[in-house]
Amino acid sequence: MILVDQTIVAVATEAFATQLGATTNQVIWVTSAYLLAYVVPLLFTGRLGDQIGPRAVSIAGLVLFTGASLWCGLAGSIETLIVARVFQGLGAALLTPQSLSVITRVFAPERRGAAMGTWGAVAGIASVVGPVLGGVLIDAFDWRAIFFVNIPFGILAVVLVWRWVPKLETRSHSYDGPGIMLSALGMFLLVFGIQQGESHGWGGTTLALIIAGTAGIAVFVWWQSRVRTEPLVPLRLFRDRNFSIGTFGVSTIGFVTAGTMVPLMFYLQGVKDLSPTRAGLMLLPMALIAGVLAPVVGRWADRIDPRLFTGIGYFSYAISLFWLALVMDSQTSIPVLLGPIALMGVANGCVWAPTSSTAMRRLELASAGAGSGVYNTTRQVGAVLGSAAIGALMQARLVVHGDVGQAVADAMYLPAVVVLLGGLATMAFRTGEQSPEAGAVSRSRP
Repeated sequence: MILVDQTIVAVATEAFATQLGATTNQVIWVTSAYLLAYVVPLLFTGRLGDQIGPRAVSIAGLVLFTGASLWCGLAGSIETLIVARVFQGLGAALLTPQSLSVITRVFAPERRGAAMGTWGAVAGIASVVGPVLGGVLIDAFDWRAIFFVNIPFGILAVVLVWRWVPKLETRSHSYDGPGIMLSALGMFLLVFGIQQGESHGWGGTTLALIIAGTAGIAVFVWWQSRVRTEPLVPLRLFRDRNFSIGTFGVSTIGFVTAGTMVPLMFYLQGVKDLSPTRAGLMLLPMALIAGVLAPVVGRWADRIDPRLFTGIGYFSYAISLFWLALVMDSQTSIPVLLGPIALMGVANGCVWAPTSSTAMRRLELASAGAGSGVYNTTRQVGAVLGSAAIGALMQARLVVHGDVGQAVADAMYLPAVVVLLGGLATMAFRTGEQSPEAGAVSRSRP
């Protein structure tokens, strides 16, 4: 639901402008406000799950996200919509880290890959369903439907979490107040700066924001090394080689997932003149293949070397993007595009589960929430960087070529190189290691 909401709004930009009288900058802020509110608190909300329990935090996040979706759908002005999107992002931030935390704490290591496979299948499908669902809903109803559709699913999710997610053992933690403030400030300045660069250019103010955000994160890391009681992000997490490699790997997946959707949809609609719904349907082969493969890969990733699947996944992603870059022009027929798009489905089906399960496998159960927060934060920062970098590259190549198709094709080379680096990194995963706590979890049913 949260991943769908990240992409579903993209097809409603014209409706916001015409029906709400929004300026281009205000339309951009409908997405930017959500991403800022989503990314900035992730480190804290991951730790919050360790402190009061992922079940309680998940329910709070679902209630907030669902209520904010209703508010978005009822918004009578663009300003109200932007404010409601902030609360949607906060609900998403509460909910997102808890899923991996629950999987890590509930499932034994030998069963964790299958659970991660299901998680990966949902993530892979949701990332491409948004544009399809958004186009259908807007064509059939209007822009408000893309928010109202969250309400029944949100209510159902609250019931399911209440009924099926166990109450996990919590441990008393002290709050790292300075760490929370430093991480929030650094992440806000960095993400806001990148978003400003994407929409307003990379001038002095934008660079100053990015530098200040980077400095804030550096100070945050220094502070975490000084805290002796309960740091917000225990730096010992990064002593685990697999966790460090996995967080880098998932950041490249985030970069590629967010970065490729923009030029691909731009090409399909702007160059091939497809409607939003038809352009979205072009991604169905990717979603279907990923949905079939991910659970299977998850089960097998527990039994054999996960590097086999990460190698297939990351390198298939790189090959598919290089392939697209070579064939994306105005003369290319639609069937030719289905080959690389289908290969992207193979890639999505193979990367999520082994990357996640290998990264999280050896974390102490008491730090599962913090680890999940870091993991999801790097994924989202990678997505923000990917969106901004691809947008800037497309604009630069358009100035050089003056041809939209060529500019979009050239932009595909960057995510191809980035995901190739992610694949090379995962080849350094250590294998054959078990969780020091062997998946033993203290839990009770409500």
